[in-house]
Amino acid sequence: MRPLQGCRRQGIILGIVTLCLAAGWALQTQGGVSLLVPQPNINATVAQNILLSVEYSCKGIVSIEWKHVSSWGTNKIVEWKPGSYTNISKSYKDRVNTYENGSIQLLNVGVRDAGYYVVTITEELGTNIYGTIVLTVYEIIYEDLHFVAVFFAFLTAVSAVLVCCMWFCNKSVHLFQNKRDKFKERTAEEIELQTIEC
Repeated sequence: MRPLQGCRRQGIILGIVTLCLAAGWALQTQGGVSLLVPQPNINATVAQNILLSVEYSCKGIVSIEWKHVSSWGTNKIVEWKPGSYTNISKSYKDRVNTYENGSIQLLNVGVRDAGYYVVTITEELGTNIYGTIVLTVYEIIYEDLHFVAVFFAFLTAVSAVLVCCMWFCNKSVHLFQNKRDKFKERTAEEIELQTIEC
């Protein structure tokens, strides 16, 4: 009886090892797609070019699809197979560059480009893997900067006018005081002359 138990143990161990090897082989052939998103959050300003960077690895042929999800809805941006066709949607024509590693570059981003960018890597056997990048787009409000510049110029002009008015008033006061002093002197001389003549 003892030899049978040893064979049974070896058989069970061999079966477990075989099962693990088969599972590993199955995972490599079916789920052999991996995806890396090095920068999941991107901040940009209006009119900037941004790179939505990803890297995938797969033994087979894949198709890559990018979608934009925002409060305005979901839009398909581009779909392609590396080394093959590239299908860019009309709204992103002339604004998207694709790269073999699965990355895309958006040119001249606007406020409406803010949102979630979802990349789907699909292996030819049907295995999918997803990645998401959040893009925040800030608007530099040039009108505000323009307003500040115009307001500063206006304040400078007003202060220059006020300085000129104060200078003119000061000169007028001095001129008036000089005339008044001369008038007092004349009046005082006339009074002295009248007293002498009397």
